[in-house]
Amino acid sequence: MKKNDIQKMSKKTVADLTKDLASSREEVRGLKFELASGKVKNIIKIKEAKKKIARIMTFMKQVTEK
Repeated sequence: MKKNDIQKMSKKTVADLTKDLASSREEVRGLKFELASGKVKNIIKIKEAKKKIARIMTFMKQVTEK
């Protein structure tokens, strides 16, 4: 992710972050399924999606602690 994306994410509400989290988890699930079936050759996408999930969860925790 770029700095701009991270700054935009920090300004989102918990509801928006929850929606992003659900879509990212769905993306990882789909990529894993495609990897198992041999359709995906680029496994870096899975790693990036997992990092995105971790960032979203971190921002959600920061927002709820305020």
